[in-house]
Amino acid sequence: MTQCIKDLIRNLNLVIGCPVGCSYCYARNNCRRFHITDDFSRPEYYPQKLQILERKKPGNWLLTGMSDLSAWNKEWLEAVFCRLRDNPGHQALLLTKRPDLLQISTDLPNAWFGVTVTRKSELWRLQALKENVKAKHYHVTFEPLFDDPGEVDLSEIDWIVIGTMTGAMKKKVHTEPAWAYSLTAQAHALGIPVFMKEDLVEIIGGENMVQELPGAFESVLEVRKSC
Repeated sequence: MTQCIKDLIRNLNLVIGCPVGCSYCYARNNCRRFHITDDFSRPEYYPQKLQILERKKPGNWLLTGMSDLSAWNKEWLEAVFCRLRDNPGHQALLLTKRPDLLQISTDLPNAWFGVTVTRKSELWRLQALKENVKAKHYHVTFEPLFDDPGEVDLSEIDWIVIGTMTGAMKKKVHTEPAWAYSLTAQAHALGIPVFMKEDLVEIIGGENMVQELPGAFESVLEVRKSC
């Protein structure tokens, strides 16, 4: 059965707002629709939400669902690191489209740093991530894809996610099945787990879906079941 990634990895929006300005940004549209902040291009920090990372029941968290890590203040990230170090049961994902702006070094085993790649011309982000972020774990989200990324250097990458365009533009832009299959084959050749997001079912069919999580994320889900 196809799983929704939001049921496995929950959003914890510690920061809302992003200056990158992608035309397809669902977070900006949601912010406007629900009047969350006055100016989405100026990130706002909500430190009270850090309390969630202090809960003993572990969780898998996406911390940048409505922001980009490159726009976070250093103090915000340090506060997250502190909570993750004190609560090692949690796993946290942090994504960016501007890894060239980062200078991060951490030995935290439960902090996963990733980049979003939407086209072949953005593959430079993988190398920039590894150069500018010294960490235990790296991941890549290929979503939405506007063209075939081709051969990808996935060395040192621990997980990839593949998705497609959603919302009003999904009829005009979508991930081709061949692109998803190619990325999956390249990752599996290196022993890297792959997660195809549920939106791909309409494009490639449920029988062709691959939905794998890293072992650390699976362990969190198992602990949650037993609590």
